[in-house]
Amino acid sequence: MIDPLFSVADQIVLVSGGSRGIGKAVAKGFAERDAQVIVTGRNAETLQETAAVLSEGNRPVEPAVCDVTKLDDIHNCVKTVVDKFGRIDTLVNVAGVNVRKKAETFSAEEYDFILDVNLKGAYFLSLEAGRHMLERGGGSQINVDSLNTYAPLKGVLPYAMSKWGVVAMTRGLATEWGPMGVRVNTLAPGFILTDLTRKLWSQPHMQQWADQNTPLKRLGEVEDMVGAVIFLASPASAFMTGQVMRVDGGVTAGISWPIEL
Repeated sequence: MIDPLFSVADQIVLVSGGSRGIGKAVAKGFAERDAQVIVTGRNAETLQETAAVLSEGNRPVEPAVCDVTKLDDIHNCVKTVVDKFGRIDTLVNVAGVNVRKKAETFSAEEYDFILDVNLKGAYFLSLEAGRHMLERGGGSQINVDSLNTYAPLKGVLPYAMSKWGVVAMTRGLATEWGPMGVRVNTLAPGFILTDLTRKLWSQPHMQQWADQNTPLKRLGEVEDMVGAVIFLASPASAFMTGQVMRVDGGVTAGISWPIEL
């Protein structure tokens, strides 16, 4: 029996960066719960493959090519979705990139690339979808934050800066749009095993470090993000906006230190 309090059935859900990792898992979670899902990304072939896989046994998932660094792509993507389905109920801003290196070695081009995707792209996609939500008087936007807004990790400073901007954006939009019925929250994952991070976390010293600093004693899986996102999109979170929901296995609950109790 499905509790309608947590239902996202028949929602029109737009997931940016939905072709892999967290975005793909979230899109699958919505599709399995009878939402109409549209996944975006930059590569048309990858999107088509992802949409086909996610559609198996579910309502057909639609692919939509959209490079969030290009404002025309954002405008055309949102317009296409609204023209075809009439509305957007939930936007999940997942598209993101990262580069690991010392702060003093970042080039201006690398900095711009990270900020353009992670912050500028998320902001203008939020605005474009948000205008339609404001006209309808309702909607939910879910941005993807990071552990770095709790405590920045070394070697990813522009990424951390971009995610701090996402938190400010979330709170600002929540404040401005709340009176019109549009909610904006963020999901903040912890250490998550994805195709892009698998090589990093396969190193024994990294596995040991993550285990020592995560109370639940494991890396997160992309599927661990689904429940929180469904909650934030559903009526169950109707009185939540401007919040950061950390799904991190307890990493940010406290500081782990080498003392036996």
